[in-house]
Amino acid sequence: MWQLYQFPLCPFSRKIRLQMEEKGIAYELVRESPWLRRDEFLDLNPVGQTPVLVDPATGATLIHSCAISEYLEETVEPVPMIPGNAAARGEIRRLVAYFDEKFYGDVVGPLLYERALKLIVHRAPPDAGVLRQAMKAVNDHLDYVDYLVGSRRWIGGQLLSLADLACAAHISVADYLGGIDWRGHEETRQWYSGMKSRRSLRVLLAERMELVSPPEFYEKPDF
Repeated sequence: MWQLYQFPLCPFSRKIRLQMEEKGIAYELVRESPWLRRDEFLDLNPVGQTPVLVDPATGATLIHSCAISEYLEETVEPVPMIPGNAAARGEIRRLVAYFDEKFYGDVVGPLLYERALKLIVHRAPPDAGVLRQAMKAVNDHLDYVDYLVGSRRWIGGQLLSLADLACAAHISVADYLGGIDWRGHEETRQWYSGMKSRRSLRVLLAERMELVSPPEFYEKPDF
């Protein structure tokens, strides 16, 4: 069985977990706190970042969420998460990169550091200015998600895809950290409510990070 090295609020690990859940791939969670810089983990991934996917039976080690996603798509045929023709697959990959790079850089990364890692690692309070900037940025990003889900059936097109999983992974972490004001984003709220009803995301929403609690509505599909 695959072993996935991750921690509860790693959005990139969440993306992989959602993909594995949707495709019916069995896996075992291995809790890893990358900020501890454990030698054993650095031996697996010298960069020291999650997720890392390991097959103990074969010794196969996959590093970086994009590489892991592509591997899973190429080796596990049921329930494709990058479906369609070449143009459709290119659009899905573009959107995954958008959430993994831009949305994470503007919103999730700052929120995660200020509201979780600062507390857990440094026992320090968050920087209010950084939080304000992240929460301002999230509104602009959700405007774009509103447009996507308002003009398509799903984020990436007519079918559920890795773009939806990447978006849900990042939004779920930002939401856990109290970084999203849902007012004015009804299209995204309805899409996310539907995602919350899927078993793949419900599994993740049930988990908690030490010292950091989510809002009361965090797990509820109707919010």
